[in-house]
Amino acid sequence: MNPPRKRSSRPKASANLALRLADVEREAAASAALEVDEDLLDDPVPEVLPEPAYPQLSREEREHLRRDLQERLAAYLTRGRPRIVLTDNVHTMVSIKRGDGVVTFRLHHMFLRAPSLVLRELARYAEQQERSAAKLLRDYIDANEELVRQHEAPRPVAVDVEGKHHNLQEIFDSLNEHYFDGSIQARITWGPRSRRARSRESIKLGSYTFEDELIRIHPVLDAADVPRFFVEWIVYHEMLHEVHDMPVVDGRRVYHTPEFRRAEARFEHYAESVLWERTHLHKLLER
Repeated sequence: MNPPRKRSSRPKASANLALRLADVEREAAASAALEVDEDLLDDPVPEVLPEPAYPQLSREEREHLRRDLQERLAAYLTRGRPRIVLTDNVHTMVSIKRGDGVVTFRLHHMFLRAPSLVLRELARYAEQQERSAAKLLRDYIDANEELVRQHEAPRPVAVDVEGKHHNLQEIFDSLNEHYFDGSIQARITWGPRSRRARSRESIKLGSYTFEDELIRIHPVLDAADVPRFFVEWIVYHEMLHEVHDMPVVDGRRVYHTPEFRRAEARFEHYAESVLWERTHLHKLLER
């Protein structure tokens, strides 16, 4: 989401510090909406509770904290009972689903320290999808992002760059020098070369993993009929993820911002690559 690199503004360790408040059914409010103190909304983290060292706790200690949080949240739900699943997820801080009278909250363990106001607004969003509640929850997540697992050294990964028809390292180095002044630190590799087990309707030609600082390129592109400029285009796209911000908009992480798309268009063979993909994608899907 460039020299210099924007590491200070990107999520830690592959973290989408996004509030994913999805899969919640919209229901008509059967009773008057809870009133929200506007002064408190300006201060998204009031009366912060001490943070338990959650990752180091025993299973019994974690269960005790989970039940305590579940009981606290139950006091604010007016329809259904809560079921809480605590996570150490670095991608999604909150997700909510409803079914059979149970509202399941998958919450990052940062919510163990949540004050009453935050839990009240969490329940309010689950039942009414109030925008003010979503804003407060996003503010709370942003204020506690240091509790998301810190970025660790990339895990050792066996890299495979020498293809039968395209050398990814040569392509990467050339792009890095031409477009990024050598600032991109990621490693690159072909993805697993396994036989396709079934037909597919879509294909992910490239990916960038923040925690590993690794670009993977799908091996279907290592073919004689795939032009080098198209492989370069896919690699270039993934390299852009290292230097472009990924802001949260309406509770979701935006991976391809307008700035990202403008940077894409600076690729020398941009139009040619887009056209080639449109006209040859069906062949890639069949491989």
